[in-house]
Parts: sequence; structure tokens; C-alpha cells
Amino acid sequence: MGNKLELVCPAGTPAALRTAVDAGADSIYCGFRDETNARNFPGLNFSPEEMAQGVAYAHAKGARVLVAINTFPRAGAAEIWHRAVDEAARAGADALILADMGLLAYAAERHPQLRRHLSVQAAAANADAIRFYVEEFGVKRVVLPRVLTVAEIAAINREVPCETEVFVFGGLCVMAEGRCSLSSYATGRSPNMNGVCSPASHVHYREERGELVSRLGEFTIDRVSKGEPAPYPTLCKGCFSVSGKRGHVFEDPVSLDAATLIPELAQAGVTALKIEGRQRSRSYIHDVVASFRRAVDAQAAGNPIPAGELRRLSEGQTTTAGAYRKTWR
Repeated sequence: MGNKLELVCPAGTPAALRTAVDAGADSIYCGFRDETNARNFPGLNFSPEEMAQGVAYAHAKGARVLVAINTFPRAGAAEIWHRAVDEAARAGADALILADMGLLAYAAERHPQLRRHLSVQAAAANADAIRFYVEEFGVKRVVLPRVLTVAEIAAINREVPCETEVFVFGGLCVMAEGRCSLSSYATGRSPNMNGVCSPASHVHYREERGELVSRLGEFTIDRVSKGEPAPYPTLCKGCFSVSGKRGHVFEDPVSLDAATLIPELAQAGVTALKIEGRQRSRSYIHDVVASFRRAVDAQAAGNPIPAGELRRLSEGQTTTAGAYRKTWR
């Protein structure tokens, strides 16, 4: 028998929140409909009223809601982020996911009873950094960056006085957890301040000599032949010509899937497993959450982990264990 891990699942809309809860999520993470969270896309996220309703729905089904206020406030506009913290508290959220030290201090002072989790956006990747956040701001959980091996996670957990949470499925960022200079350079909008990586307002498609060309701002990101799948144009996963060769220079279109590593992560002292995907459909949320619910329950019962169930939902229909089994460093 193993330790029962908490399954933390994404919700970009109220309907997705209900879907994730019904599919077996232990906790839901979501954000407000503004630049205070790192998935600030049109048509996504929650009004304060919707957040309160979502919290009530989750609590009625025994699930928790973690509100992501995980971007960094703009100079002179901190009141927008302070208001989000206050609204999350009023809605009855179970925890805040924060990255900015000023916001952590604000939340600790104004809402000391509300749990504070450190966002992956803070990129705290060693025990000293984590202890700082725990001692200064009372952080109860840290979401670890996707650059650590399982052995490194185990070493951190032996030294820190808080819970840790790790990503197990979804998109991979090749930057320091959302701090993307590429996207900022191309669009003028910062993922970790404005909350938008490769914003849809800067995406353009056009047909050119029998190919579908995708552009982000002024940059051509990809060209695909007629009938081929057209990936969303993010710079880090674009297809470029370099030294006469064409290919994915920064990162292949691939998704993280660490389902088979759940026993190792549990052994390493991890408390919670996180699924990425607040911009995904309800169908995607249902299938991914249900699959990981089975995997987490199997681990807790000491049974084999079902593997390979989600390849069809992965970017490029390809998966990777990412840094967890890293051999190149």
C-alpha cells in the first residue's frame, strides 16, 4: 500500500471545474478573468461570482479549490492583484497559489487563515529558497519547477518543512517556468506579468503556396502541408530553418506524462500531483482527470499503474518523462 497522493486538476471555466470535480479531482486550481493569473486567455477563467459558485460546488462534493494569482503585479497596479486575493478569500477558497513576494506578504497579513502555496512561477528549485518562503510568508506547499529529477525532489523533501507538488501531465515549458523572453519579445506581452504566453490576439494563419503558415506577431512559427495538423504557434515549439536544416530548434511538440512515475514520486515524499491544462476542453479535462484518478488509486492500493492511456490527448501524440528521468545534465 502507498501514500494517497492529492490529485490537483485544472479548470479554465466553471463548466470545466464541475467536470474535473465529477471526474475525481481532489483539488481544482483556477483563476480570475484578468491578468492576475498565468492563463489570461479570452473566454477563460472566473468572475468573483463564478468563483464563489465553483467553490460551493467543489466543497459539496468534497473537493478543494486553489486560486491561482500567480502573475507578478505591474508597477502602480498592485491593487488589481490585492483585489484578487481578497475576492478569493471571500469566495471561500482553500488556498492561494502565489509567486510574488509582495502578494505573499499581503495575503499573510490580510488573510492569515488562508493557506498559501508557492506557484511554480516563483521557480523555487532548492531547499534554501523554499525554506525562505516558508519562514517569511508561512507557505504550506511549493509547486516545484519542471527541471528536477526524482532524486532531486527526494533530496528537497528531506530538507524542507512544507508540502511539495509536482506536475505529472500536460504542456512543458522550456523556459524558467513561464518566464519566457521569446514570447515577450515577439508580442510585447509578458507571460508572467500579463498572464499570456503566445496570446491569441497575436496569432495569424494564412495559406501560402499550398501550405498553411502560422505566425506569432511578425514571426513565422510553422508551415504545414494541406491536410496536416496545424499546431498552435508557440515560439519554443516552432519549426525553424537553421544552418540549412529544418526542425524544432527549442523543443519538440510533446506532452509530459509521468503516470508511471507516480510510485517513485510518492516515495520521494511528494504530497500532490498536478495536471496542466486550464485552457483545455471539458472532454480533455474529463479524460485526463479520470485516467489519473485511476492511476493514483492504483498506486495507493499497491497495484500496477495503468500507462499509455492518454497518448491521443498529448501534444504531437507524443509523451515524455521530462526532467524526471533526465540524463543530459
